[in-house]
Amino acid sequence: MVKKGKFSEPSLLILISLAEKSRHGYAIMEDIQSNYDINLGPGTLYGAISRLEKAGYIRVLESEDRKKPYKLTKEGSVYLTQQIEELQKIATLGSKRLGLI
Repeated sequence: MVKKGKFSEPSLLILISLAEKSRHGYAIMEDIQSNYDINLGPGTLYGAISRLEKAGYIRVLESEDRKKPYKLTKEGSVYLTQQIEELQKIATLGSKRLGLI
């Protein structure tokens, strides 16, 4: 069963980053910076990573160095899909009400 609940924007950006491929924390920060022009500080990043890991949406992969790569889980993929669909509904309604579509 998929856990319900809202996560902050940084959590969604992290999940989107990990949907492409597994990454360690710094690579996630760089990906978010380059694609969204948003700078996540280490506290924000690792706090969100911790919450996502506890929720079962991401997991740590084995690594041979100090960097801990994270991977999106099946549950994380389902959750991210649900969140994107909800955001699309909100954007569509807002666009209609603004007369954009």
